[in-house]
Amino acid sequence: MRSNLVVVRCLAVLLVFSVFQTPLEARVEPSHGFNMFSAQEEVQAGQQSAAQVSRQLPVLPDSDPVSIYVQRLGEQLAAHAPGEKWPYSFHVVNQKEINAFALPGGPVFVNVGTIQAADNEAELAGVMAHEISHVVQRHGTRAASKQMAAQLPLAILGGVMGQGALSQMAQMGLSFGVGSYFLKNSRKAESEADLLGTDIMYDTGFNPRAMADFFAKIQEEGGARGPQFFSDHPDPGNRAQAVAKEVATLPRKRSYRSESAEFGDIKQRVAGMQPLTAQQIAARQTPAMNASSGSVAPSGSLRNFSHRDFVISYPENWQVYGDQNSAVTIAPQSGVSQNAVAYGVMINTYQPEDANVSLDQATHDLLASLRQSNPDLREIGHDEDIRVNGVAGRSVDLIGTSPLRDQSGHPSRERDWLVAVMRRDGSLLYIVSIAPDKDFESLRPTFEQMLKSLQLR
Repeated sequence: MRSNLVVVRCLAVLLVFSVFQTPLEARVEPSHGFNMFSAQEEVQAGQQSAAQVSRQLPVLPDSDPVSIYVQRLGEQLAAHAPGEKWPYSFHVVNQKEINAFALPGGPVFVNVGTIQAADNEAELAGVMAHEISHVVQRHGTRAASKQMAAQLPLAILGGVMGQGALSQMAQMGLSFGVGSYFLKNSRKAESEADLLGTDIMYDTGFNPRAMADFFAKIQEEGGARGPQFFSDHPDPGNRAQAVAKEVATLPRKRSYRSESAEFGDIKQRVAGMQPLTAQQIAARQTPAMNASSGSVAPSGSLRNFSHRDFVISYPENWQVYGDQNSAVTIAPQSGVSQNAVAYGVMINTYQPEDANVSLDQATHDLLASLRQSNPDLREIGHDEDIRVNGVAGRSVDLIGTSPLRDQSGHPSRERDWLVAVMRRDGSLLYIVSIAPDKDFESLRPTFEQMLKSLQLR
């Protein structure tokens, strides 16, 4: 009888131990992937890019009270970040749009507009924990490594890695600066940052659900201040449910951190600030460009880009942003301004809700989707039939607002030419040729040449 009682007690202890151990075993582990950058190169890349950001964007001085507060909050969160102990630094950009971004190796930048939009300290902490998670998982350098491997023949890839990835990246004209493709995260990277950010918030004492609540709130509000955030941080889908599921694996807390008096003071301070818009910042720094300038003019020599869904030829002095499995932008390096394309071509796919919809209806659905993120975009005339290497398509001329400014400081008009073709699976492959209205006709031969070279797979 006594031996049976001992067995029962041991089983009870093991059961209690396993109950308390399960949440810890469910902790999110940082993801890993192919990366050509050493830890030292990662830090160096982030520091170089941070210096560039400070030259291009209105970054508040580190001594500013808002900056000091964000630095303290960031340090508290970073203390609970797993993995490599990167030299984190936290900065505030005096910009109105809601956004934040992280550079490789630790620098994190938060817009004043994000602080203004946060209803409580936990929401702001959620954005910062999310950005810290991108650093932990090295999403920027992993994306850059993938791009470099895609552009280089395998025969010389080993030699490149021997030279150092950062040096080779510079030779290829790639960077992590403002508007870099490598700072625009994939949905998978966003999902990973959400889950790891949940654990960081929890360990710092914040309610992790505030992160998902903030993202959902700005998505519902829409307006002029939110689109850039979701361009850089695409919704991975079921964000709130995924965060709630991760919270459920953690030991239950009776309460989370209450609002700090310092956050209330900072909220009052930023409420009285008038941060610059993205357009105002672009107007201050964008040099005059036109289609005849050496930095934008297309070369007469072409090279091919091979994508999973298509093959296309493009001017060899223009640059491909993207890889074989992603959306692609092909543009002169100086044709990209403030995360927007001023000169160049964008190629992407669109999946209509109804797989059996006609090409005409699918094109109109695509246009409606594009206008949601760019309300200024409007159609010129009527869409027309077109054939792209024997495949039926629709051609639409559009007018919108360019990221460039005219000599008076007013936004320039932009001309967009959209061509959509239907693929065998019912999705659309569409190509958008972009230039300021005054320069579009001079670039039209290049855009037409690229379209004629387009071959669907």
